Amino acid sequence: MKDLLKQSERIDDLQINNLKIIQDPEGFCFGIDAVLLANFVTLKKNARVIDLGTGTGIIPILLAGKSKTSHITALEIQKEVADMASRSVQLNQLEDRIQILPVDLKKIGEILPVNSFDVVTSNPPYMHPKGLLNPEDKKSISRHEIKCSLEEVIAVASKLLKHLGKFFMVHRPQRLADIMYYCRQYKLEPKQLQFIHPTYDKKPNLLLLECRKAAKAELKIMDPLYVYDKEGNYTEAIHEIYGRKVLEKDGEILE
Repeated sequence: MKDLLKQSERIDDLQINNLKIIQDPEGFCFGIDAVLLANFVTLKKNARVIDLGTGTGIIPILLAGKSKTSHITALEIQKEVADMASRSVQLNQLEDRIQILPVDLKKIGEILPVNSFDVVTSNPPYMHPKGLLNPEDKKSISRHEIKCSLEEVIAVASKLLKHLGKFFMVHRPQRLADIMYYCRQYKLEPKQLQFIHPTYDKKPNLLLLECRKAAKAELKIMDPLYVYDKEGNYTEAIHEIYGRKVLEKDGEILE
């Protein structure tokens, strides 16, 4: 394992099917949003999947662990981050199922055939770019629309998907109007929407969306998902997503 690590990097246990991931604490580490998205995705056995802006490769690795999907392609524009993702794929011995491509998603039409994927996933940058940001800073690129915009992510997803293919994305509720507008513009019909609340008494700070290409209009609003309970512990729903059964004994939560 140590042969796959570079200076300042570490190996984290994903607590799912013995999967692990390489991360750099000085860069951008994955959060619960990526885990929630991977859990939200539904896959058929031999679905062709592509993840746009994969970062450290967390979503493809989790999807490979939860499914029998034979091949997942993942795009990452930052070459150093894509290299880290590739090494995580090696670490988990998933080279025959996951391919990391260090390319700009806006140029993917030159590399991959259009209308060829069953599922597209994306955990894109949430925030608008700001003038003072360093355009080459890893954290800024991961958080802000510096290298790609929300519209570009949705447009590329539509281009890559087969007819009635599925698009899964995690984003912020304050961008919902933009998300719905662009999805309709690029023929990705919103089908399921779930809001994620940090606690029971706070407004949602994340959303999960499933769209289908060229599908009929009908949107289902799912029950909300709460991350923490009143005591500040993960809710039972979150424990289930992480694959840990929650037991209660004398008021104490045991994992």
